[in-house]
Amino acid sequence: MIFEVFRQDRKGHAFEHAGSVEAPDAAFAEAYAREQYGRRGESVALWLVPRGAIHEVGDWTDEFDLKYRRVDGYSIKARLKEARERAGTTPP
Repeated sequence: MIFEVFRQDRKGHAFEHAGSVEAPDAAFAEAYAREQYGRRGESVALWLVPRGAIHEVGDWTDEFDLKYRRVDGYSIKARLKEARERAGTTPP
């Protein structure tokens, strides 16, 4: 099995991908990861994730489309109208 290794270099910092290890099971993967990414004290914490457990998030909805950053402007009135229509609270 291949395990992806994420390391944290200081407490409170974000984890970052360090690499991968190939091992027959999680116990061996932990030993290999400790030896490779933790023996010189460069990591304070490690995460091991089987490669098969990682899923890609690919389809982003339109809600994340940041129209206000576009050059042609941002219409707050149109966005409010759309939101009211979806909520069913359009004024008469």
